Amino acid sequence: MIQSLSEALRSHGDREGIIFHGQSTSYRTLLTCVRKWQARLMAHGIRAGQVVALESGYSPQACAALVALIEVGAIIVPLVTLPESKRADFHEIAEVEAVIALDGTESGWSITGTGRTASHELFTTLRREGRPGLVLFSSGTTGRSKASVLDFTKVLARYQGGRPARTLSFLNLDHIGGVNTLLHTLVHGGAVVTVAERTPDSVFAAIDAHRVEVLPTTPTFLTMAVVSGAYRRHDLSSLRLVTYGTEPMPEQTLRAFHDAMPSVRLKQTYGLSELGILPTRSKDDSSLWIKLGGSGFDYKIVDGVLWVRSEMAMLGYLNAPAPFDEEGYFNTQDMVVREGDYLKILGRRSEIINVGGEKVYPAEVENVVLEVDNIADATVSGRRSPVTGMVVQATVKLVRPEDEQAVSDRVQEHCAARLEAYKVPLVVLISEAEQHSDRFKKARSAA
Repeated sequence: MIQSLSEALRSHGDREGIIFHGQSTSYRTLLTCVRKWQARLMAHGIRAGQVVALESGYSPQACAALVALIEVGAIIVPLVTLPESKRADFHEIAEVEAVIALDGTESGWSITGTGRTASHELFTTLRREGRPGLVLFSSGTTGRSKASVLDFTKVLARYQGGRPARTLSFLNLDHIGGVNTLLHTLVHGGAVVTVAERTPDSVFAAIDAHRVEVLPTTPTFLTMAVVSGAYRRHDLSSLRLVTYGTEPMPEQTLRAFHDAMPSVRLKQTYGLSELGILPTRSKDDSSLWIKLGGSGFDYKIVDGVLWVRSEMAMLGYLNAPAPFDEEGYFNTQDMVVREGDYLKILGRRSEIINVGGEKVYPAEVENVVLEVDNIADATVSGRRSPVTGMVVQATVKLVRPEDEQAVSDRVQEHCAARLEAYKVPLVVLISEAEQHSDRFKKARSAA
């Protein structure tokens, strides 16, 4: 494990550390910001074991505050801008004792107390062992968001070896992927490049302008990139690796992106807030089969569901029972199939559509719908039916305007030729709305 994040920053000298809104911040400057934040925390009585919400978008100040809080030994709750009711709910669940709010500028910050005293047993465990903590909220797509508590010392212990790289930060700091991207890049002396908007053109323009080498992103974003053709409008010759995870990847998208950028390595990742980011190895650039696990990780498959044991697993949830078995394996709720040493992730168990007793995985149907001409994006979900319990519904976004009935007929005809009858969408809807959450994951719900 690294002994000190500040020591790691100091070792990188005047290298570029963060590029924010096109402006470069060196490691030396970032370290100065960390020291300022350490002084502010001390002046405001922020101590080891205190639960502190860090409310900010991505910025050098937010990154410096995060490092300072880790080194103080605080229990950190990173949050982005939220509706006030949801913010209050998260504060209550996490028993937030102090709030750091930032607007991205050097002077735009505040530290305030909430009057709470955090007494959850998971916090007591961290305090007793003298370790910093991390509280992450799930996206809550299938119900109330769950708050997982991790030992930050174990998170940092994964950042050994590796080479410096210029990496675009796609996910925010309230997501395990965003935290991983930032700290992995900083520990190894790379440069984190931020974007103001996560549109294909904005992301690829940043890759072009700052010679980004690594793009961690989601299948939903890559689908948008393929449909928009934005990769053709920018010089992406610096890009050598694209990693994707958080949801199943449509095979159509993977093939199209690989064909468009054959020199770029594509790697499927696997991680959960509850477990951290697991080591993976894709079978090849155009394959959805992966080898999962490595040092500190193990897995088993029970009734088609993936269970993972991880050295950096969360201590538990603040507001729900933790689904660990007696051997320490965590129920991921992800359905998988196995072929030798390789796994293919089919989707979340909660998203399976039950049509008259037959199982339908949304990602499989979405992949086929995306093959249809003029379809820019597709989200498949279940629709209630008095006859079969559920039927399949496809909500599609078009490349160009077209008659709804003509689209529906073409989608159903194509799916009927490629899928079993019960998987064919009985309902096809056209929508101009974005079909993803703010974490660029498919937003599915039964109707």
